[in-house]
This record gives sequence, structure tokens and C-alpha cells, in this order.
Amino acid sequence: MKNDGLITDLGKATPPPRKPSWLRMKRQGGENYNDVKRLLRTSSLNTVCESANCPNRGECFDNRTATFMLMGDVCTRHCTFCNIPGGTVAELDADEPRRVAEAVRTLELKFAVVTSVNRDDLPDGGAEHFARTIRLIREFNPGCGVEVLIPDFMGDEPSLEIVLEAAPEVLNHNLETVPRLYPRLRTSADYHRSLELLQRSRRWADARGGDIRVKTGIMLGVGETRDEVVDLMRDAVEHGTQIMTIGQYLQPSKRHHPVI
Repeated sequence: MKNDGLITDLGKATPPPRKPSWLRMKRQGGENYNDVKRLLRTSSLNTVCESANCPNRGECFDNRTATFMLMGDVCTRHCTFCNIPGGTVAELDADEPRRVAEAVRTLELKFAVVTSVNRDDLPDGGAEHFARTIRLIREFNPGCGVEVLIPDFMGDEPSLEIVLEAAPEVLNHNLETVPRLYPRLRTSADYHRSLELLQRSRRWADARGGDIRVKTGIMLGVGETRDEVVDLMRDAVEHGTQIMTIGQYLQPSKRHHPVI
């Protein structure tokens, strides 16, 4: 007999259920897709699209857009949901902000999105690198908007203010999941520290005219309950969040946290 459709009578595991058609990775290829891939390679730039093995990257690259990832492709943290490897990080590339700005110009983006790996090894967590990238994107691309998805900078307020002073249109920091699941998914992060970052960002922006929008995001499918998500949304609003995204978690590999 089969056991819940997973184990056959021979004791061999059967493949997991196929993803529904709307959740499968779109076909990759085409002129635009190859142009973006070539640009990223020749410019020595990383994207979260590739490093995180995002299933939407074929669609995004085909539309000549990508989310640039600063400061290398190795992270100082080891989140169990993320495909970006943790380990020994590279030296900071001082020329990277210029290459990002030039790539934005080549792609003719009207709005650029930039994130990074965690760099807990740096005194400012990479804040000045973010700020320089924002300034150069604007210098090379007048009128281009910028969203930065930043780490928590270990709660260091001066580092956060370095990024805020560069005045991105959107300051994004993801809560990722509900607080109960942080020990399983975000071992080096702290839910309340992330909420404080969002609150500090909103207060800083409001004190200077409110031109920066504060954003966060979470993923579903890691074991959260509906009530926990509602509580998180309430926390986010109470701490100044103005924009929130909710995405579906997909397990990058068998060694990562399972979809629940």
C-alpha cells in the first residue's frame, strides 16, 4: 500500500507533488533575457533574482529589469529559508555603486530596486555603500526612483540614518515571517529590532516632510497561522509601515526550511 501517496509498498519515496502551473518557473530565454544576463556578467553585478533562485527571474529579465544585490553573493548570516550562501564574505568593491548606476542607465529603468547580503563584518553594515549607490543612480539617471531593501544593521541607528539621508523613495526592510518562527528561519535576526528599524525610518522621514515611504514584506508558507499574520500586520502598521507585500515561500532546496 501507499502511505499518504508518499511511500510505495516497496518502501521507495515518490516525487513530491508537482507545483500548480501558476507557481512554476516561466520559460527563460529570448533577446531581452540574454541581454540582461550579459550585462550583469560583463558588469560583474549580482542580483537577488539569481542568487536567491527566484522563479520569476525569467519574466523580470525579459522585461529588462532586475533587483541588484550589493556587497557580494555570500552573506554573513545563515537564514534557513534563503538560497544565498552564508560564509566568508569578499572585500567591499568600492566601484560597485558606479556599475549599478550604469546598469540602471543601460536598462533605462525609471525605478531601480537595490538590496544586499548582510554584512555584519562591516562597522556600518554597508550603509555608506547603499547611500553611495543611491546617489550615483540619481546622478547617472536623473528622475529615476530608488527603493532599497536593507538589512537591520544590527540595530545601529547611525547606520540607518546614513541610508535615510540619501533619501531613497522607498525604504524597505522585510520582517519576513512571524516572531514565533524567527528561531527557525532567521537565527541572527530579531523581530522587535526589525520593527524598531521601521519605526525609526518613519519618524525620520516624517520629521523631514515624509518623502520616504516605509515598506516591509513577509512570506507565507513556512508554518505561520492566520492570526499570527494579522498580528504581524498590526505590528507593522503601528510601527510606521506604509507599504507591505506578502509573497509565497518556495523551498530553494531540500536542505532549506520546508514549505508548510
